[in-house]
Amino acid sequence: MFRKALSSQSSTGFSGSGALSHVYIQYPPLRCNIPGARGLFYDDGNKLLVLPTSDQVISWKTSPFSPLVVPASDSVCEGPIFSIRYSLDTKVLAIQRSNHEIQFWIRETGNTFSQKCRSDSESILGFFWTDCPTCDIVFVKTSGLDLFSLNCEYTSLHLVETKRFNVSWYVYTHESRLVLLASGMQCKSFTGYQLSSAGIIRLPRFEMAMAKSEANNKPVLAAEDIHIVTVYGRIYCLQVDRVAMLLHSYRFYRDAVVQQGSLPIYSSKIAMSVVDNVLLVHQVDAKVVILYDIFSDSRAPISAPLPLLLRGFPRSISASSQSSSRDTESSGAKDLSDAEAIIYGDGWSFLVPDLICDAVNGFLWKIHLDLEAISASSSEVPSVLEFLQRRKLEAYKAKQLCLSITRSLILERRPVPMVARAIDILVTSYSYSIKTGSYLKGMKAEKSSPSVVPQANSPITVSDDSSTRVGAYGKSVKYETASRVHNESINRSSTFSGSDSEDNVAMEPQKTSLGDLHSLGGKMDGEILMGAESHSNGLHQSALQSQLLGAVNNPLNANVSNHQESLVTSAAISPDEVYSFIFAPVEEEIAGDSSYLVAIIVEFLRSANLEKIKVHPNLYVLTIQLLARNERYAELGLFVLNKILEPSKEVALQLLESGRQNIQTRKLGLDMLRQLSLHHDYVLLLVQDGYYLEALRYARKNKVNSVRPSLFLEAAYACNDSQQLAAVLRFFSDFIPGFKSTSDHNTYGRVLAEMNSSVAT
Repeated sequence: MFRKALSSQSSTGFSGSGALSHVYIQYPPLRCNIPGARGLFYDDGNKLLVLPTSDQVISWKTSPFSPLVVPASDSVCEGPIFSIRYSLDTKVLAIQRSNHEIQFWIRETGNTFSQKCRSDSESILGFFWTDCPTCDIVFVKTSGLDLFSLNCEYTSLHLVETKRFNVSWYVYTHESRLVLLASGMQCKSFTGYQLSSAGIIRLPRFEMAMAKSEANNKPVLAAEDIHIVTVYGRIYCLQVDRVAMLLHSYRFYRDAVVQQGSLPIYSSKIAMSVVDNVLLVHQVDAKVVILYDIFSDSRAPISAPLPLLLRGFPRSISASSQSSSRDTESSGAKDLSDAEAIIYGDGWSFLVPDLICDAVNGFLWKIHLDLEAISASSSEVPSVLEFLQRRKLEAYKAKQLCLSITRSLILERRPVPMVARAIDILVTSYSYSIKTGSYLKGMKAEKSSPSVVPQANSPITVSDDSSTRVGAYGKSVKYETASRVHNESINRSSTFSGSDSEDNVAMEPQKTSLGDLHSLGGKMDGEILMGAESHSNGLHQSALQSQLLGAVNNPLNANVSNHQESLVTSAAISPDEVYSFIFAPVEEEIAGDSSYLVAIIVEFLRSANLEKIKVHPNLYVLTIQLLARNERYAELGLFVLNKILEPSKEVALQLLESGRQNIQTRKLGLDMLRQLSLHHDYVLLLVQDGYYLEALRYARKNKVNSVRPSLFLEAAYACNDSQQLAAVLRFFSDFIPGFKSTSDHNTYGRVLAEMNSSVAT
């Protein structure tokens, strides 16, 4: 199926306004085409795009991504540049000048020093800075690893430790703090280390699978065939097998490296990206991208392969717009480079996790997901809802889509089991987000971070849970029961949990399977448990609701500012929002028999009860209204007696209102007020119904002092019965001290005398 889709899509160019795409890059890019540039480098430790010239180093912050970011510059000495990285505190700039020397430049003082290889027989393959407690920088050499610490005066390096073994090439990402070292004739034997704030962890040595070619030649694994990705707080290594045309997946644990299965590939050139925990496999030759959500059990892609599109490019406007503004477009197009419209150009390199660097033309693009297009492309509603509930980068849009999809299911009167499944997903997701603390997190840490790149010092820790089981094929289970999730959320089995991946740890439930493998590292500290946004301010639920107001009928076009959207960091939907933005609008639109809607509400109540979630009282009120509308009073009585409708003041008052046509229903309302000890309301209703003497007895028994005597006196006077009025006056005179001196006693005493005199005459 996918080969056919690839052949049909491979000729598609960049986006027009009506083109379909699940993944896109947004125009304009970050432009970094400086005259005299000597290459482009990406410092993933500080998330900086670095461009050296003959005497300067220019850098752009890439997080948060902004095409208009102002670059910073540092003056350096002229010389060859093999690699360049800033220290994690950005105080030191390290430049690899050759295969044997790395030069260090202190930014504050301008002083420099160099570190060279001890032997000419070894060469430096590269280096990276680390937040490991024992070392600051690691040299990767053909003879192994050299771990150095920087002295406090920033004048030299001190060799802390040397790890000796042959190295052909290596792969490292700061996001994972993991370095993989390849060795052997085919470069398929690997040694791995994670150097994080929790210390140094050595992985077991392992070999990657490689198919043999027909000529029985032994293929050699290249560095570009290995990709380290972090998804849902778990670290994977993805290996391209060009002979078998497969993408092998490996997951790392403290004492094992487990192959998680394989994905088919359809192009000889493959690239990887991760956007909001979604794995993007770029089939570069075919110019399409395939999306995988490896959190779910299925290894099938989220949707069919579609092109990576460029949006916002002035030439990609609609035909009608072209005809109406041709002059404007032609004048603007003169300033545009044709290179900006090239998709999967020869100079493209994919940076971890979601950036594309066009080194030839000096552009940096950020990759985005189109959640609306992904949702519209699948008919499997439960899968779509589960996918949307896991999204965080665009949590506001994901929430609106979930609300819209669920409303549509009900309005289209889909089978009750289908709607019940959708509701279960929403309720379970909300329950889990509350237990893990990810529902109300306020603004993203990225929005409120200081100018120094916060990712540099963000610790990466790894968790350990001996009770966790992970399958050899990477199967993951759905959410655990409420109690188990709550108890196990602190000791979770996530391998290499990285704080650079937003909320990955907090949103990862337990995995179970055949084998029992311990994850890497020790216990997770509170900061990592809460994810990268743990220090954000809380967001009140009413603020979430106010942002969603106006989005009921057309939520995707709601007029909500980007700042408001950024406040929503979870797609979870609360019971209050379920009522306000699903059931209340549906009740207004649905026509005819309300039995279907009642059945859906009952399913929601069942699901909420299982998760022990409090339901909005107005939903119970709506249920009463629907049942009373169809005169299903017997069923309504059972709902009340069996506690399907949770007792509350709102429910009791609605029972009283609906009981105008059914005395038994009204009695249920009165009984509920009494059970809830709402004595004041109960007394008022007795008086309203004319039972003021009974109300007086009840008020005296339950010491209700909040009801004005005039209310009882007015009711007795309205009956035009002097005996009743006399009884009420006598009651207040006997039991309320000082009542005889009040204006009420004087007024109604005269009224009683007049009534008696008129009767006598």
